[in-house]
Amino acid sequence: MVSMRQIWIFLLFSCFVYGQFGEVKVVFDNRLLKVHQQQNILPLKEDIERYIKMTRWDEDYSDLKIPLHIQFIFEGAAQKGAQETYLAQVLFTTGTDQRFFDKSVQFPYGQGGTLYFDLVQFDPLASFLAFYVNLVLAGEIDTYEPMGGTRIFEMSREIALRGTASDFSRGWSDRAKLVDNVSTNFGLRKAKFSFYYAMDLFQNGEMDEAISEFKNMIKGLDEVYDRAPREHYTMMFLKAHTHDLATVLQLLGQKNMLRDMIELDPDNLETYKKVLD
Repeated sequence: MVSMRQIWIFLLFSCFVYGQFGEVKVVFDNRLLKVHQQQNILPLKEDIERYIKMTRWDEDYSDLKIPLHIQFIFEGAAQKGAQETYLAQVLFTTGTDQRFFDKSVQFPYGQGGTLYFDLVQFDPLASFLAFYVNLVLAGEIDTYEPMGGTRIFEMSREIALRGTASDFSRGWSDRAKLVDNVSTNFGLRKAKFSFYYAMDLFQNGEMDEAISEFKNMIKGLDEVYDRAPREHYTMMFLKAHTHDLATVLQLLGQKNMLRDMIELDPDNLETYKKVLD
């Protein structure tokens, strides 16, 4: 007979073998909650961290170790039946080029519940977390394979559609629009893959191939620019990598590409001008 200890060891092992996420840190700003509400959500931090790290979000990309920081800013809570329903704003960030801020999530929580992912059965909190976890995962997979995150983006879209039809529909129509906007920003998705691939090629000493991929990155950024200059998530991506990009393009002698970046990324033009000079 299998003991609970054996089951736990197996689950823990699975987490390390298959975890798409590495360090997961959850922070609460609960100053607006009453004392008993603050006490009630104390176990929730570890519940969320465990849920994200121990869920096998994807079968193909099983060892990415993506760092994830989540900050909950609680705005209040109200009694609803046997549980209290919490209202919060939430920030999700990888610390580099992925950052999502949700202005309004509503979910019931009571100690003793278990968070688990079920694509079919909607849960206000578990599904909310799964939506953003898949959004981040899809963006990460895009850096390993051209448009590789498409299938995972569809997971987030499916969750959002179920959320809009649920009893906790607050914010879900905006989340559905978010995944549509991010997943159809094909220029950025192409640019991200080409940037990461080009950096790998450069580090491996394959300079001509790296230059070719940086050119593909520029094409992707041009595509974004034609669609929506200064697109929010594109600017965020560029801000995270401006220094490395400028330095490598300088080392490769790519002055024309640096001039292109001044036009495409005006927020960081001083960095590109500095290496040109």
